Amino acid sequence: MTDATTGLRLVPHSVAMRRDGAHLYLTSNTPLDPVARRTADWLHRWAAEAPDRVFLSERAGEGWRDVTYAQALAQVRAIAAALIARDMGPQTPIAILSGNSVDHALLSFGAQYAGVPTVPLAEQYSLIPEAHGRLIYVLDKVNPGMVFADDAGRYAAALALPQCDGLEIIASSVAGAPRDATGFADLLATQVTAAVDARHETVGPDTVAKILFTSGSSSDPKGVLTTQRMMCANQAQMAAVLPFLKDRPPRICDWLPWNHVFGGSHNVNMMLANGGTLVIDGGKPTKRAFAETVRNITDRPGTLSFNVPVGFAMLVQEMQDNTALREAYFRDLDLIFYAGASLPQEVWTALEQMALDVRGKLPLMISSWGMTETAPATLMVHEPIGRSGVIGVPLPGTEIKLLPDDEMRCELRVKGPNIMPGYYNDPARTAEAFDDEGFLITGDALRFVDPEDPDRGLSFDGRVSEDFKLLTGTWVQAGKLRLDALDGLRGLVQDVVVCGHDRDAIGLFIIPRPDHVHGENTSQGAVIDPALQARIEERLREMARAATGSAKRISRAIILAEPPSLKDGEITDKGSLNVRKIITRRAALLERLYDNEDPALIRV
Repeated sequence: MTDATTGLRLVPHSVAMRRDGAHLYLTSNTPLDPVARRTADWLHRWAAEAPDRVFLSERAGEGWRDVTYAQALAQVRAIAAALIARDMGPQTPIAILSGNSVDHALLSFGAQYAGVPTVPLAEQYSLIPEAHGRLIYVLDKVNPGMVFADDAGRYAAALALPQCDGLEIIASSVAGAPRDATGFADLLATQVTAAVDARHETVGPDTVAKILFTSGSSSDPKGVLTTQRMMCANQAQMAAVLPFLKDRPPRICDWLPWNHVFGGSHNVNMMLANGGTLVIDGGKPTKRAFAETVRNITDRPGTLSFNVPVGFAMLVQEMQDNTALREAYFRDLDLIFYAGASLPQEVWTALEQMALDVRGKLPLMISSWGMTETAPATLMVHEPIGRSGVIGVPLPGTEIKLLPDDEMRCELRVKGPNIMPGYYNDPARTAEAFDDEGFLITGDALRFVDPEDPDRGLSFDGRVSEDFKLLTGTWVQAGKLRLDALDGLRGLVQDVVVCGHDRDAIGLFIIPRPDHVHGENTSQGAVIDPALQARIEERLREMARAATGSAKRISRAIILAEPPSLKDGEITDKGSLNVRKIITRRAALLERLYDNEDPALIRV
């Protein structure tokens, strides 16, 4: 149907729900679109149907480097030939150290064409010496046969690690390489032979295209085996409920990093599957890099906009006065898609008003639920809903299993063609990831928007896997309590860690604002500052008075003197906290948190 609000061809939510004992099972009534056998099928299609259309684009000095579909196919086949000539295959993955670039994309698709897995890594693993431990962990785990960086000089410290000894280094720029390196242009110059077609015929739905490492928020990063089937099915699932994607070639100007599934699989493949154009945005939503994003969107805006909530908030603020950006951004915009956290309603409303001012109609504004293990989209909003916070309904071809508690807070488990077969070289954690019915155990909790009407969708309600029991047997919803604590302590803290597993009360590790810590007020890893402690205690008392039970009452806190350590794995590559690592690494401070005589203790 053509939606009256957006003018787009959409499919409304339609969910089938059944109950089996204590569990609920939900599926979509919308049929799945045909699924491609492999990503290269899309490339061949568009190289034939739209050879001169730009597929990939990035800034190059004062101009742009554009690669058309015909050029991309020729270059991908040359790269595949180069890899085959080096005896690369399924057992010799390519570690990619640098961020988004045209060369990165071409190498990835060339590797997929030849059945060689790539391992895209967070660039901070290589660029920040304190994070080299994460890089070493991954390189030791996958034992790559080749390593790529766009600028060998910039990544010299990482390329000099012993783990790179004996590996061929491929670089767009070889200047400053710590050892011999091959220029990326050399791969493009490789002659294509019959061996390329022969190898390509062996690539099928079960071929591993990528090994994507999770951020490691609760344990060491896990390597998710991402197959051709997962990626191709996921694009078919989304196209089935967002048919407007097939009505005209989409465009995006996108910064989201390719070592994460959202940017690297969801967005990149959406452009390829639908014959679209991907403009690589070298900016990002940070104070230092946002100006580049503004410049790129103004010059080459998209028809779709993907971002995290902080990115949309920065765009809204900039567009209040920057009319050129506002006009460019909304002029041809069909879709606004947010992920990572709920979009503040005031940002949502501002985007809607600006769209009406510029275009006279609204884009479709949606979100979804997914994870690295699900390729990623599994639930999605695909009709106008007018508000933030809803993650949608099951996509075609998926089945979700909900395990509700007495308050209808439901643990989520999922099954479908977009779900991983397992973790790389980790049979134990693979076995733990699935239940006895073959559903992936996500650890997330959802709630129905309306329990009587599943078509209204579901909303995210924290992490079941972060929940814990007090000594009394009472369950604590740690994820939700953390958000409540951050709200109650706003202006006084940078972050908090909820503690209390097998204890008689809930406590907090408080990560203070940097300006609240100095040499005179720290002692053995904790901050002892009577004035700051008193202000935090006052806020915690206010929260305690409003709490409705022991599962929501924070009774103690201690302020950490040392910030979370990237080097020691207390911060993930997404910038989130590794709660388990923080608590185990600071076991002595945990004991102090429950010592009523400790001078660093804030007790409510």
